[in-house]
Amino acid sequence: MIDSKLVKQLLRNPLSVSGILLILFFVTVAVLAPIIAPPPPRARDPYDMPRLGYSAEPQPPSAEARFGTTEGQYDIFYGVVWGTRTAFKAGLIVSTVTLFIGVTLGTAAAYYGGIVDEALMRIVEIFQAFPFLLAAITMAAVLQPKLGRGIWTPIAALVAFGWTSYARLIRGDILSVKEREYVLAARVSGISDLGIILRHVIPNAIFPTMVVASMDIGTYVLAFAALSFLGVGVQPGYSDWGQIIAFARNWIPVLADYWFIIVFPGTAITLYGLGWNLLGDAFRDILDPRMRGTR
Repeated sequence: MIDSKLVKQLLRNPLSVSGILLILFFVTVAVLAPIIAPPPPRARDPYDMPRLGYSAEPQPPSAEARFGTTEGQYDIFYGVVWGTRTAFKAGLIVSTVTLFIGVTLGTAAAYYGGIVDEALMRIVEIFQAFPFLLAAITMAAVLQPKLGRGIWTPIAALVAFGWTSYARLIRGDILSVKEREYVLAARVSGISDLGIILRHVIPNAIFPTMVVASMDIGTYVLAFAALSFLGVGVQPGYSDWGQIIAFARNWIPVLADYWFIIVFPGTAITLYGLGWNLLGDAFRDILDPRMRGTR
């Protein structure tokens, strides 16, 4: 349990509080998205940004479009608001799945050692030989003809190459934990390997991995936006921050006149990633006993 002293220490940290407030702000926007930006009456998918016309030239903020419109007259305000839901969906799914895969394989490698460790770590090294974002772009391009342009293509690409850091990180911690006396005592008492792993090994080794995973949520959202910007993510018109910024590519020479296409979704991406990074520091204080009392 988290004692009251630790909670007070956490709330006295301005950076941790700032991160919590930022994430709560985005949670509020995501939950209230249908109220803040109601979908059009006949919309097939609420994530499709409404079009206020078909002109190629973006329009500046106005009473009708508070954040302006992109080329093709997609409503930026609507896209930023509903893009918050896309960010949470993509970030949480990718982080959860990659964390599960990484922890499972890293735990098996460290606990059993020998040929299991060698085989799994060589697989990790093969995946890590490719730059993460470049590998995700290539994978998304390969998957797109089969899965189509949508949220699942970039998610699958990010998951395919995102689990390796967790596997390597938790492996190092488990190599230390598995030799401790309470683990050896559990083995002598006849508890199964699965029971030892779930009750004694993972709970005492997963804290640093959880901290990194919490910080990576923002990183994955940034990578998801990058895939959309490069054309291997969601389809045009889908409420995604990266997709909105992609509409600015044709206007780079005169971007000063069409700043609103980048500023509003770009600010959302920046604050969202900052919030998760600051919240990761808070999780470190809460989840990692080794950090307690060090401040």
